[in-house]
Amino acid sequence: MKKPPSKIRDEIARLQEQLKAAETREAERIGRIALKAGLGEIVIDESELLSAFDELARRFRSLEVGSQEGSAGRANSLGSVDTSTIKAVPVPGRAGEA
Repeated sequence: MKKPPSKIRDEIARLQEQLKAAETREAERIGRIALKAGLGEIVIDESELLSAFDELARRFRSLEVGSQEGSAGRANSLGSVDTSTIKAVPVPGRAGEA
């Protein structure tokens, strides 16, 4: 059964609202963590901070790939932190990321 265009538009609008709410929750979560780590007190250019976050994301993505290849039990650069439950999430709208 085909959906009429108005129902599809309504569903798209509902999903966009859900996405916006989920992105807001994630931004708030990451912001709280950054503040706890003291990043709110550091005077740094936004592009430098973005670059540091990009590097951090690459680091965790590489750990995720390593854990999928069976290296979850080996020591890593995070010490004794269990990274087996960390999931990388692509950032929408970022150029050069697949």
